[in-house]
Amino acid sequence: MLNTSVLVLNRVYLPVHVTTVRRAFSLIYQGTAKAVDESYQTFDFPSWVERGVVNGEDRIGTTTGVVPIPRVVVLMHFDRMPKRHIRFSRSNIFSRDKFTCQYCGDRPTRAELNLDHVVPRAQGGRTTWENVVTCCVPCNRHKGGRTPVQARMALVRRPNRPRWSPLLSAAQGAKRYSEWRPFLSTGDASLLQVEQAGVARAQ
Repeated sequence: MLNTSVLVLNRVYLPVHVTTVRRAFSLIYQGTAKAVDESYQTFDFPSWVERGVVNGEDRIGTTTGVVPIPRVVVLMHFDRMPKRHIRFSRSNIFSRDKFTCQYCGDRPTRAELNLDHVVPRAQGGRTTWENVVTCCVPCNRHKGGRTPVQARMALVRRPNRPRWSPLLSAAQGAKRYSEWRPFLSTGDASLLQVEQAGVARAQ
């Protein structure tokens, strides 16, 4: 439970990254952040403990009793705006394609995934969001230096520039919570769903 996800907001309540419950508690205890509840009220560590568990919230047991787990925290002295530019990278291509081969639809391990130029560079294809897809090793070998038409292969979906925030890219593989929804953009909120447990460290 201490390694599950917490959304971190800057001082003006814009999401900036995702961290762990363990780190969130440390920030609140140090006075660097406050917990935010579903009514947008903020709590320092003593008041959060005193508030207690409501509405079936996740909790952890301590030597002094049960403490609710905050799913959103706001940093008290952090003004930096979240990045909205989505960097073109191997990791972000995998995230956009949900770690799924765009030719056969399989989801192998990350070590068995490659990037493929839909139109090969040898045929004038560019390294862009619209021409690079996630591909498993067998499909990559079969396609070789050909286009999908030449290789008689079909794309699962047409590649394009993603519209989600890098914030949720950082949280790829993490479980996302309904408490996050009010603080996410429309595009981010559309991706709010229960996925496999785990969390990526905030950069």
